Amino acid sequence: MAEEQGDTGMPGIPPSFIPSASRQRPSSSGVDAAPPSFIPPSRKRAAKPAAVTPAPASPTGPAQQMPQSFQPASKPARQATGSSRSAASQRTASPATPPRTVPNTPMNARAAEPAAAYGATMAVAAQPPRRRRHIGRIIVSILLVLILAAALGLFGVWNWVDGKLIKTPWLTDRADTPASTWLVLGSDEREGGDSDIVGFRTDTILVLTKPRKGSSSLISIPRDSLVSIDDYYLKINTVSQLYDGQSLVSEVEQITGQKIDHVAQIKFNGLKDVVNALGGIELCYDSDVSDPYSGLEWQAGCHMADGDTALAFSRMRYADTTGDFGRGDRQRQVIGAIMDKGLSSGTLSNPGTVMSVADTTLNAITVDEQTNPYTLLMMALAFRDATGASGITGSVYWSNPDYYVDGVGSSVLLDDQRNLELFTALADGTHELGVVGTLAESQ
Repeated sequence: MAEEQGDTGMPGIPPSFIPSASRQRPSSSGVDAAPPSFIPPSRKRAAKPAAVTPAPASPTGPAQQMPQSFQPASKPARQATGSSRSAASQRTASPATPPRTVPNTPMNARAAEPAAAYGATMAVAAQPPRRRRHIGRIIVSILLVLILAAALGLFGVWNWVDGKLIKTPWLTDRADTPASTWLVLGSDEREGGDSDIVGFRTDTILVLTKPRKGSSSLISIPRDSLVSIDDYYLKINTVSQLYDGQSLVSEVEQITGQKIDHVAQIKFNGLKDVVNALGGIELCYDSDVSDPYSGLEWQAGCHMADGDTALAFSRMRYADTTGDFGRGDRQRQVIGAIMDKGLSSGTLSNPGTVMSVADTTLNAITVDEQTNPYTLLMMALAFRDATGASGITGSVYWSNPDYYVDGVGSSVLLDDQRNLELFTALADGTHELGVVGTLAESQ
């Protein structure tokens, strides 16, 4: 007969110990007796969990309990109705299928901890990988910081360059034309030496054109080209000296038929410092030169030139059989070599060189009132393209290279019609590659 505990009607099984199936021995009375020596000492004082409330006994036998945690919220716990499921059969059931009447004792709670932990692990594994989301957020944050730093850096560089630009009113109110056109001027402000370049004159006049489609071009206008202002004849290199910069730009616009969008004037004395900041540039000339006027000492061939040599190379014309036309070619070569090396990967990968070249260049140039760091960069890129293998270089066309005018002297009489046709084709991007102009045709 089963031993009762209090008035609960539950079988006489100590609440602190439920023997495993391998140690069960049915007694003659059908109730498993648990020897006191098998009762763990720590369980002797274990009290029945307050959360487990046994169901009232049924007339046919003890009731089957359902733990409260498994009871549906809207329905009462169901009781067992079959008399065949006795207390003894419940106590001898296999652990693989534990009866629902087993209370949640401390021993069962210890056994349930691994299962609970395993369930918790599976629940965590089923959740979305938070670590990946965290890594993604970190990457996005880093990218945002880098973008912000780059923006601030570009903003700082922009302000630094724009603040160092020396701007002068050069531009006219001529209507815009499709291509982007720059007027690049070279001036020599030294005192003494070559009498033809004493004072402030634009001895180098280059027209840089970048069409919307097609090749960029760099065309020189001879410094002695004859122009007229207010019915007075003069050489084009003296226009800015006797009048102003806008008058010079207007004369170039008449020669080319194109709107000049931007102007950059380079001081040749400052050009020397730019070449030195670059570590020298490679220049080529096929004749030996010993010129006392420019100071150029040169052996035929290509050589690495420092700033002083590059400056003398740009100034020399008396030792050149083609005179000022040849000087224009060498000046284009010098400026092109500067642009090419300044935009090379070797230079751009060295921050120290970049800052040194930028500082010396900005100190050596004067620009129009609408030039900014972006348009200055576009000019440099167009200049590099024009002097490269896919560009167009040369000079304008003339009808008489030694046209004499009283009070002016020997001048270059330009071929106005051919020059208008030339620059129209260059602006449209339809001109073929190579060298253009009367000088190129005569060689």
